[in-house]
Amino acid sequence: MTDPRFVHLRVHTDYSLADGVVRVKELVKACVEQRMPAVAVTDENNLFALIKFYSGAMGAGVKPLMGADLWVQADDPEDAPYYLCCLVQNETGYRNLTLLISRAWQSNQHRGRAMIRRDWLLELNEGLILLSAARAGDVGRLLVSEKTTEATERAREYQQVFGDRFYLEVQRTERPGDEQCLHATVALAAELGIPVVATNDVRFIDRDDFEAHEARVCIHDGNTLDDPRRTRKYSEQQYLKTADEMAELFSDLPEALENTVEIARRCTLDIRLGENFLPEFPIPAGLTLEEYFEKVAQEGLEKRLASILDPAAPDYAERRAEYDQRLQFELGIINQMGFPGYFLIVADFIQWGKQHQVPVGPGRGSGAGSLVAYAMDITDLDPIQYDLLFERFLNPERVSMPDFDVDFCMEKRDRVINYVADKYGRDAVSQIITFGTMAAKAVVRDVARVQGKPYGLADRLSKMIPGTPGMTLKAALEQEEPLREFLEDDGNSDKESANEIMEMAFKLEGLTRNVGKHAGGVVIAPGKLTDFAPLHCDENGDNLVTQYDKDDVEAAGLVKFDFLGLKTLTIIDWAVKAANVRREREGEGPLSIERIPLDDKPSFDLLKKGDTTAVFQLESQGMKELIKKLKPDQFEDIIALVALYRPGPLESGMVDNFINRKHGREPVSYPDVKYQHEWLKPILAPTYGVILYQEQVMQIAQVLAGYTLGGA
Repeated sequence: MTDPRFVHLRVHTDYSLADGVVRVKELVKACVEQRMPAVAVTDENNLFALIKFYSGAMGAGVKPLMGADLWVQADDPEDAPYYLCCLVQNETGYRNLTLLISRAWQSNQHRGRAMIRRDWLLELNEGLILLSAARAGDVGRLLVSEKTTEATERAREYQQVFGDRFYLEVQRTERPGDEQCLHATVALAAELGIPVVATNDVRFIDRDDFEAHEARVCIHDGNTLDDPRRTRKYSEQQYLKTADEMAELFSDLPEALENTVEIARRCTLDIRLGENFLPEFPIPAGLTLEEYFEKVAQEGLEKRLASILDPAAPDYAERRAEYDQRLQFELGIINQMGFPGYFLIVADFIQWGKQHQVPVGPGRGSGAGSLVAYAMDITDLDPIQYDLLFERFLNPERVSMPDFDVDFCMEKRDRVINYVADKYGRDAVSQIITFGTMAAKAVVRDVARVQGKPYGLADRLSKMIPGTPGMTLKAALEQEEPLREFLEDDGNSDKESANEIMEMAFKLEGLTRNVGKHAGGVVIAPGKLTDFAPLHCDENGDNLVTQYDKDDVEAAGLVKFDFLGLKTLTIIDWAVKAANVRREREGEGPLSIERIPLDDKPSFDLLKKGDTTAVFQLESQGMKELIKKLKPDQFEDIIALVALYRPGPLESGMVDNFINRKHGREPVSYPDVKYQHEWLKPILAPTYGVILYQEQVMQIAQVLAGYTLGGA
């Protein structure tokens, strides 16, 4: 840092949930524009934004300072809790802050608010810099209440534990009590020899954002903006002031500004991103992980081949060689990339599920392209039979973690998660957090309510916004002419109110509003989870999740496994059990869903009629109409249906080409690439010359341009 004068040490982003309209990207951008060398994010009782903030700030050349505003439980349960701000000085401080926040959520929630206890903070103080939180802290509260003796005792206690890592914080935000607290704090600092530090307790980037921030607070608290009874906890001064503005504000207390720079210099945290830390999988003595992995895969392939190849067939040796070569190719890449443990872990919990009557899906997504996965019973699809490419799943030219989407019966999925938790340790396994945001339709209703606008107006505006997933207000205005006309019509008596709603909604749209649990993501750490990520849970201590979302948890080194609950598997399980009751009564052997032939004609007769209610991915009305047109009569047609029923193919006309070519109403042709279309025929013949699958695009790039499959 080259001669900076001030650093913001208290900033709430929208991840504070209760307040703050600061978006992480906008914060970093503002710091760059104002030439701020560093900035601290101190969200309320969480580290939700830490990885996003760290990555964004480091990429922009701004030093990220990590911390949190902590709610601390008062010694007397009758007293209200108070704030203290902790800033992370080093890796030890990061671990301790993670432990404090995780412990608060897991064991000390009161009315949805997680609180740390003061004795925890005093115990886990190493590596943390403590700010007194001005009038919102215990020392400041005592000073404002003129309990000087008690305030002195409390400050001295923090000083004894934290030493020169304790700072008395002062603010000038034009809120009641600020100036009184400042003068009393400066006097106390002089008496005890404790340094003072100035903050602006930032909640928004620009001064003009104050009203949007107040609306956000009212949405969270269930108030309206003009309610005379609501508590006004914030002022319009709590924006990201420039160093010049802060220097002018604290011209009588320059040391309080200098100490912000000193703290920023003292705080340095290097988070290792992009590394993967897998739990250790138990292997037999005398074998390396790679050797055991190869042994399991080879033995699994032998079992698979025994059921799919006939040793007496004249082409057995040729077909067998294709499987052996593909297996060795995949094993080499998986070992080279360091992922044998991942495959063993996934295979283990899938096999446990199958052995304990938990219905498991046959596999879907790019993972079905792996022969190793097929050999290890992770998937039940032969990738060679269906021309699936391993490089779509694991690319040796672009290293990223493998990612199997594993479907389990909805009713029994938790049994498998419990098995994993028992095997690797309850403190090593967790599900993953998700963040709900203020989406277009909902934010319009929320803003109208806090502004006191009529419900009918809010309802009308909201209904003009399409319910399409991912819809934004900007897109709605571009696409929906009735919405634009409603907002622009001078003859509309609600025009002014409607535009006020939309103006505010634009400012709040996309802000984080609540937390949830990822549908299927589970992380398994190679030790205690809190060594890698802070934890969050509900008030009962249930539904434990990481405080980092699925992208951040992987960036922090934890490996995500997808345990997806699929209702279809539950329905199939019910159907098989019901059928077997009848079969047993009639003296027939049990039905196995895995052994039903994929060319069963009665099944295709039902499909052609569109009788696909409750059939996974084939049950929507639009899909039923497509099925009736295509009239599938082989399993490959079902695969094609799922690929065709997407916006791109539906809008391009290729769906009609595919159907007409299948039924002979249109000649099959191939893209003419300088008279070399014959090169594409082997690739596109199964889809009547239509480029339908990602694998086909990769193969075309390989054949025509000489790419490797990994490069393609």
